[in-house]
Amino acid sequence: MKTSKKDNFKNVVYPVAAILLVLILWETVVMIARTPEYRLPAPSAIVREFIVSWDILLGHTWVTLIETLLGFVAGIAAACLAAVLVDSIKLFGRIFMPFAVISQTIPLVALAPLMAIWFGFGILPKVLLTMIVVFFPISVSLIQGLGSADPDLLEMMSGMNATKRQVFTKLKIPSAAPYFFSGLKISAAYAVMGAVISEWTGASKGLGIFMTRAMSSFRTAALFADIIIIALLSILLYKLIEYIESKVVKWKAD
Repeated sequence: MKTSKKDNFKNVVYPVAAILLVLILWETVVMIARTPEYRLPAPSAIVREFIVSWDILLGHTWVTLIETLLGFVAGIAAACLAAVLVDSIKLFGRIFMPFAVISQTIPLVALAPLMAIWFGFGILPKVLLTMIVVFFPISVSLIQGLGSADPDLLEMMSGMNATKRQVFTKLKIPSAAPYFFSGLKISAAYAVMGAVISEWTGASKGLGIFMTRAMSSFRTAALFADIIIIALLSILLYKLIEYIESKVVKWKAD
């Protein structure tokens, strides 16, 4: 069922109106209570920080964005390879899944220093940590998707003497596509944060290092500006994947 223009208008206007209302209330409360800026900056103070520090923020943003995209692409490649191996080799699946689950039980703040010790303070540990963050949701979703192919269609293709490659490309991949994009969207929500956390343990540029410097100097408005950029990058990555999904998975029900 397609949404009307009126519904699309409401879907945009209502959230924007709610955000504006929150910002107005926030500004009013801070003004009336005379809250110090280092405790809770007003939205206007955060906007001023954006204007004053725009060039610096932009430089840090580009570094984090590059780390995120490299880690995201590497995580997708590793997850696809793992999912194909699990689907093709049952023994590999039994060995792989416990390690995949264990990798998600280790806190990122504990793993980030280890990455810095092992791989130095360059871009590599940031990319690897981001890759680890996105790997699990994508691989698990894709494994589930590859295993969701219709048994009747599998039997029919087998009766038609279809090769394993034909079954995989013509049936399993289309069946797994919605699962794959679900995993991508989950990973997109955490990919930027993975890069930011890795920057905490050692970096010269990036939103993570900007955040630690803002915290140590009690520049709370700058800290809020940094957080807003991180959130916007995550939302943009999520929306990009959502757009690609709408073009690729055309048969998915609305």
